[in-house]
Amino acid sequence: MPQPTLDKVEKIIAVLGLLFFSGIFAQIAPTGVISIVRYIVWLGPTVLMIFRHRSTRKIAGRSKVLWALIAMILLSFLWSDYLPSTLADNREVLQMSTFGLYFAARFDLKQQLKLVALSFGIGAVMSFVVALAIPEIGIHGADHPGAWKGVYGYKNNLGSMMILATLAFVFVPVRPIHRFLKWICLFMSIALILLSTSKTSLTMVFLLFLTLFFYRKYRWRGKVTVLFLDLGILLLGCVGTIVFAYWVDILAGLGKDPTLTGRTLMWGVTLTRLMDRPLLGYGRTAFWAPGSPYAVEAGRAVTENFVPPHAHNGFIDLALDVGLIGFALFAIVFFKTYFKSLQKAYAAVHPENLWYIAFLLFLFMNNIMESYLLYKSNIYWVLFVTTVLSV
Repeated sequence: MPQPTLDKVEKIIAVLGLLFFSGIFAQIAPTGVISIVRYIVWLGPTVLMIFRHRSTRKIAGRSKVLWALIAMILLSFLWSDYLPSTLADNREVLQMSTFGLYFAARFDLKQQLKLVALSFGIGAVMSFVVALAIPEIGIHGADHPGAWKGVYGYKNNLGSMMILATLAFVFVPVRPIHRFLKWICLFMSIALILLSTSKTSLTMVFLLFLTLFFYRKYRWRGKVTVLFLDLGILLLGCVGTIVFAYWVDILAGLGKDPTLTGRTLMWGVTLTRLMDRPLLGYGRTAFWAPGSPYAVEAGRAVTENFVPPHAHNGFIDLALDVGLIGFALFAIVFFKTYFKSLQKAYAAVHPENLWYIAFLLFLFMNNIMESYLLYKSNIYWVLFVTTVLSV
C-alpha cells in the first residue's frame, strides 16, 4: 500500500478508535457494529505495530513502571474473587493500553492533538444532532429533566468529554483558514457543558484554564516566577481555607448535600475494606462485580437497596483493584510524567505544548468525584498511556 494511502488509513483508524473509546457507539450503534469497530481498533494497530516493532519497542521502553502497573492489573485475576468479571474487564485494559501505545508510537504531539480535536468535534456535532433529533436518546428524562447527555449516555459523561474537547480545541494548531472552524467547535463544546447542567464540569473547566493561564503567562522568568508562584500558593491556600471551612454552605448553595451525594459514606466503607487487602486489592473490578457483598455493603451506607457500580473516585477504585502496590506504581508514573509535562509547559513556545499538562490536570481533577480512570473501556486511560509514553 502506498505510504500516503497508508497514512490516511491509519488516521481513520485512530479517529475511529478515539470515538470508540469515548463511548459514542454504545449509544447509537447496534451490538454487532460495536464488536466490529472494537476489533478494527484493536487488531489494526496491533498489526501495524508488529511491522514497526523497532520503533514501537523504543517508545514502549520509555516507562517500564507503566507496563509493570498494566501487567499487575492484567494479572489481578489471580487473586480476584470474581474471575469472570475480572477477565472480561482485563480485555478492555489490554485493548486500551495497546491503542495508547500505538497512538504514541505512530503520531507526534501535533498529529495526536489534531486527531483528538477532530474526534471530539465529531462527538460534539453528533451530540447536538441526537439531542435535537432523538431527544429520548440525547436528553435526560425524569432522572435529570432537561439535562443533555448527547451521544455519551449521561450528563456527567457529556460534561467530562466536552472539557477534554475544549482543551483540545484551545491548544490544537491550525492553519489560519481553519481558525473559524476551530472557534465554532470551541463554542459548541462550551455550550454542551452548559447544556449538560454538570456543575462539576463547569467548575473544573474554569479551574483548569486558570491554572494553565498561570503556566502560560508566568513561565520561568527568574525571581518574578518565584514571586507569582508564592502568590499563587497563597491564593490557593486562601481559597482552600474558605472551601474547607464553609464547605457545607457551599455545597448546599450548589444544590449538593454535605456527603457529596453519598460519596463520602461509600468512601468510608471502601477504604475500610481496602485495609483488609491492602497490598494487592481485590482484583480488577471484583469489588463492584455483580453479586459482590462489598458493593452491597457500600451501597447500604448510602441508602437501602442501592448497589453502586463504582466508588465515584478513580483513585479509590484503582487501589481496590490492585492495592497500595498498584496505586504506588500509578503515582510514580503520574507524577514523573506530570513534572516532565510541567517543564514542557513552562518552556512552551507553541500552545500545543500545554496539552499534556492540561490533560494530566484534568485527569487528576476528574477522578476526585467520579471513577473515570479505568472504568470499563474509556478514552481517559488511552490518553494517559499515550501521554506517559509521549512525554
